[in-house]
Amino acid sequence: MRFEDIDTTIQTLGEAKIPSPLLQPTERGGGTYFVDDDERILLHVNQKEVAELKKRDLPAPAFESAGPRRKIYFDPSKLRCALVTCGGLCPGLNDIIRSVVLELHHRYGVKHICGIRHGLQGFIPKYGHSTVDLTPESVVSILDKGGSILGSSRGDQDIEEIVDSLERMHIGILFMIGGDGTLAAASKIADAITTRGLKISVIGIPKTIDNDVYLVARSFGFDTAVDIATQAISGAHNEAEAYPNGIGLIKLMGRESGFLAATAALARQDVNFVLIPEVSFDIDGPNGFLDNLEERVTQRGHAVVVVAEGAGQEFFLDRQTQHDASGNVKLYDIGLLLKDRILSHFQERGIPMSLKYIDPSYIIRSLPANSNDRVFCSFLGRDAVHAGMSGKTKLVVSHWNNHFVHVPMDQVITQRKKVDPAGKLWATVLEATGQSSLKNPTSPNEE
Repeated sequence: MRFEDIDTTIQTLGEAKIPSPLLQPTERGGGTYFVDDDERILLHVNQKEVAELKKRDLPAPAFESAGPRRKIYFDPSKLRCALVTCGGLCPGLNDIIRSVVLELHHRYGVKHICGIRHGLQGFIPKYGHSTVDLTPESVVSILDKGGSILGSSRGDQDIEEIVDSLERMHIGILFMIGGDGTLAAASKIADAITTRGLKISVIGIPKTIDNDVYLVARSFGFDTAVDIATQAISGAHNEAEAYPNGIGLIKLMGRESGFLAATAALARQDVNFVLIPEVSFDIDGPNGFLDNLEERVTQRGHAVVVVAEGAGQEFFLDRQTQHDASGNVKLYDIGLLLKDRILSHFQERGIPMSLKYIDPSYIIRSLPANSNDRVFCSFLGRDAVHAGMSGKTKLVVSHWNNHFVHVPMDQVITQRKKVDPAGKLWATVLEATGQSSLKNPTSPNEE
């Protein structure tokens, strides 16, 4: 999809008529800044691309800027809000929750904030999950806790039942924190709300360690994940150097996108091979992975390999495809496959070696956020509140071209963001590692 084909229109529940309480000076003195709906951030920042659109008499596409508005839609004294976290855990979930609660309570005066337990299951009566009253006191010390204080779950739930629950609870704004599956569900919930003629705002906050949400330049938790992944790479490198013909093999998250593997490899440039889903490779053959790995080890005495979990899935085509509760294709373990193939290859060649296999995935996703992610989450949570209070709906708060913006939810879920094999990130990885294409000229896997 070309940027100029993207509809950036943001839906609203109606005209915002209530003067924002943020207009009043705070006890600390001064007021706040405000953003108008006509303040927009260009999708293209390349002057050549903008000039080309102008030549074709096309408007340059732009996102609506995020931030507080002078008038709001909801009456804070009567408003009830709900928060839910869905899907896999991610550093920063509690930071988002805290940011949303504090902004609603202290800045807008909203006193009724409900936490939905265990993802979308929390809306469905048959599961029996209780709700949680979220107050400044209950969230003040959650920054140092990993995971989510609300819990999570995977799997589809009945959209009509969810909207029934929202009606019974008299919810005015629903904040949904999750990845592409959660945002797809949020879009359906917003549509069902519109069909019923209800005035409920649905605001999405994108969450993915893989950093693969489309039209989101950076997702929270990614910075923390890179930090911890870098430590794993450092440990693998130290292990590999300590033994004759040592090999460190690290599997990182990245179902369809290799941003974490590529970025972590650049953050700690001790990596010799990076394997990601977007770039196919051969395991065997004269220019395949194993022969290249053998050459590196015999010449330098050690090697470090980073593989994203979604890489090399074509090597499992003879196995049955299965899906998890969220409908995602269950990935076969490329890390264990490579581990077995490396051991067999060196044994067959009669080359003694020491292999250390590290998979830090569940450690990474359940840890507290680092300082950079905490600051980022603070901005995201507060801008989500500003969007909801002003009556906007069916949007995702995104970071784009160094600004926080509103992106229509339906545009975000059209596809995944992926590493461009011809782009700067992957080119820099190749420069840093020195790895070849790892493809044989006559490979049956070659496109």
